[in-house]
Amino acid sequence: MSSVPHTSATLDDLYRVDGKAELIGGRIVSLMPTGRRPNLVGGRIYRNLAAYIDELGRGEAYTDNMGFVVSELSSGRQSFSPDVSFYDGPFPRNEMRFIDGPPTFAVEVRREGDYGAAAEEELAAKRADYFEAGTEVVWDVDPVADLVRVYRASTPDSPALLRRGQIADAEPAVSGWQVSVDHVFG
Repeated sequence: MSSVPHTSATLDDLYRVDGKAELIGGRIVSLMPTGRRPNLVGGRIYRNLAAYIDELGRGEAYTDNMGFVVSELSSGRQSFSPDVSFYDGPFPRNEMRFIDGPPTFAVEVRREGDYGAAAEEELAAKRADYFEAGTEVVWDVDPVADLVRVYRASTPDSPALLRRGQIADAEPAVSGWQVSVDHVFG
């Protein structure tokens, strides 16, 4: 019996994937589409953030499915595709390509399968990857509990827990931007 050598997936392979995916440990990991409520929540965050960024005139806000490529992290991850993001760095010469570098600010909106012990471990590992790559702020947005957890690279294990009636920000990644948690969840 002969054995076929395993070849790792590359960034070029990721570019050919139809749909949302990330490159982790030499594997293309497909990400499932989102449901109605998580999509609405992500859309509200994006619209508010993009309006602020347009006024600020610095960096760009992105919707779901934007690709960010990073040097291989200790976990093996080589890319991110957050639900909403802000980037304030150099742009690729070829505007059709992914951003080379991590998002400055990343938002992950939980989907139906993002609950339970195993999901919590995966979310924590992804946040650690974001911070290792250089992301300054990561939001973990829970549309079931109407809760925004704000993680900062300076205090990655001590999130701010924000509920309705409170104001969320992404300091220091997006200086001056704020959005009410009520607006996030509609």
